[in-house]
Amino acid sequence: MTQPIKFYQTGTFTVGNRLLPPEQRSVQSSIARDNSLNSGHRACQGCGEALGARYAVDAAMRATHGRLIAANATGCLEVFSTPYPESSWQLPWLHSLFGNAAAVGSGIAAALRVKALKAGQAQSDIRVIAQGGDGGTTDIGFGCLSGMFERNDDVLYICYDNEGYMNTGVQRSSATPPAARTATTMPLGPEPGAEFGKGKDLPLIAMAHEIPYVATATVADLRDLEAKVEKAMSLHGARYLHVFVPCPLGWGSASCDTIKLARLARETGLFPVYEAEDGQVTDVTTIRRRVPVEEYLRPQKRFAHLFGDPGRPDLIALIQAGADRNIERFGLLGPQTSEDAS
Repeated sequence: MTQPIKFYQTGTFTVGNRLLPPEQRSVQSSIARDNSLNSGHRACQGCGEALGARYAVDAAMRATHGRLIAANATGCLEVFSTPYPESSWQLPWLHSLFGNAAAVGSGIAAALRVKALKAGQAQSDIRVIAQGGDGGTTDIGFGCLSGMFERNDDVLYICYDNEGYMNTGVQRSSATPPAARTATTMPLGPEPGAEFGKGKDLPLIAMAHEIPYVATATVADLRDLEAKVEKAMSLHGARYLHVFVPCPLGWGSASCDTIKLARLARETGLFPVYEAEDGQVTDVTTIRRRVPVEEYLRPQKRFAHLFGDPGRPDLIALIQAGADRNIERFGLLGPQTSEDAS
């Protein structure tokens, strides 16, 4: 558990690292950070996936003292970070196919285990992560990932979820939210955008495999994300981390709103943030200031058709109902007092 931080600046969500003891400061605030995803890549301005990957992999590097290998699925993260013959990665990094990053990670872990046994060691001190976007995770790579979970392979899989196939032209994935406009779910007809009642909640599917560790996080809470990566790397077996990473290009949002939107996704209840071990939820990040889903939807052009003339308040109400179900299911408001109820 990380130490609760008091917010010294009224009305903001920030706190300066200078207010914390050095040992409690974030990885990103340290000059000793690895810069695993270094400068020079070609991500869009405000790319949430670039932030998520940098934060997560740097935290994993610190947790393993730099003894880390990464397998990376095809997708935005791979394309913008490794335009041939260049690379922004500062660690052993392998590019897999679109759908087999989990299998490649499992193979790396198996090879390391065999090498360790031949050397008379119980296990290798080199750790493995596999990573991909929601398309390569929830859709194309779903079978390989489930196999990794079922075998309990010693890999941390990180999904950077920007809710669509952004690299190939913003098509719908099974992580695309209902009513969202994409190139394959146009805002037309009586049910515009992505259909309600479809898609997958992959963190819950991972929990159903009863693997050692499952967690969700957003790029809006750096300390929480780093702490979950470090906890995951302290464990062995299959582990899954699902990181919410807004995409300004695909969502039609301002590049300066990436962190704001990630925070609103959590504060509305649309993206519950929690941890689970062996199939059971063990910790939940409660909502600090509950807001209606409209505050999250309105800044994104992919939901613009919900706010036109006359708009679709009926669909906004359905999205709000989904957020309310998450709040109730995970207890996102925390313990309620009689004063709260009044």
